[in-house]
Amino acid sequence: MLDIPIIALEEHFFSATIVKTNKEASKLYSNFPNHLNDKLANIGERRIQDLDKGKVSLQILSHAPGDFARDECALANDELAAAVRKNPGRLAGFAMLPMSDPIAASQELERCVTDLGFVGALVENHVNGVFFDDERFWCVFEKAEQLDVPIYIHPTFASDSMLERYRGNYSDSVALAMSAFGWGWHTETGHHILRLFASGMFDRFPKIKIVIGHMGEMLPYQLSRVFIATARWEGRQRSFKEVWDNNIWITTSGMFSLPSLGCLLQVTSMERVLYSVDYPFSMNETGLQFLEDVQRSGLLTGVNLEKFAYKNAETLLKVRAVT
Repeated sequence: MLDIPIIALEEHFFSATIVKTNKEASKLYSNFPNHLNDKLANIGERRIQDLDKGKVSLQILSHAPGDFARDECALANDELAAAVRKNPGRLAGFAMLPMSDPIAASQELERCVTDLGFVGALVENHVNGVFFDDERFWCVFEKAEQLDVPIYIHPTFASDSMLERYRGNYSDSVALAMSAFGWGWHTETGHHILRLFASGMFDRFPKIKIVIGHMGEMLPYQLSRVFIATARWEGRQRSFKEVWDNNIWITTSGMFSLPSLGCLLQVTSMERVLYSVDYPFSMNETGLQFLEDVQRSGLLTGVNLEKFAYKNAETLLKVRAVT
């Protein structure tokens, strides 16, 4: 039986106020089952009860998908900060940023870290199909490096132009699933990391901390080939291997597969791998079962299991898991 602290990093909520008033968000979340929306909207006692079911000591909350304006992001961040103040030992926050306005996003990141005590930010993988290799977004990475906090790059739904690539001789519902959790979320996020590398962002900000989820968004399986391919790209000061080893952390969010974890551990430093659940899209109880399976399998034991479950997160986020 597992008897160590647990920290989870890719865990979601939404601002009920914003979801009601933002037409796009309202349309998006109206398609979610009621029980899921109930869990997303609750950042109080019921969420703490769910943490207890999975023995999660500390949950790092971030807002669920959506491209929101500056005032909406500020409102959601203030709501999250209030929830953290009520349960400071159990909850912490990643800022939601208005990435369509990078200067405002940079300012909101600074406010959230310095004034609200947040431990970083979680941003969507693109803004209407535009990735962050465009230098107009780099002020956000610059600010994160200055503040010494991570940016978590999280999958989001395909833009209209991106969705066209997934349509074929099958229903639109299949295309939507394929563009999202069925495939595209993960390949597009891995693709984004390669774009950031190719653009020179990691050279410009050599101390930037980037987190990606879902066992590395398919990159670990392809990593040896990526190392070879990127070595031929001109103009890079650092290799992709150096970036992978020093600037990127990977969580297991929503992926409870021992073979996938085994692959990740073979190509990634133990200090860069972190447990996560992806609550409420995955359940804390499922995550706990996975941790116990990992322990029983012998894949991770002792100090390495502790690093995975909470110590690496403590180091990255400068937090402490209270048992």
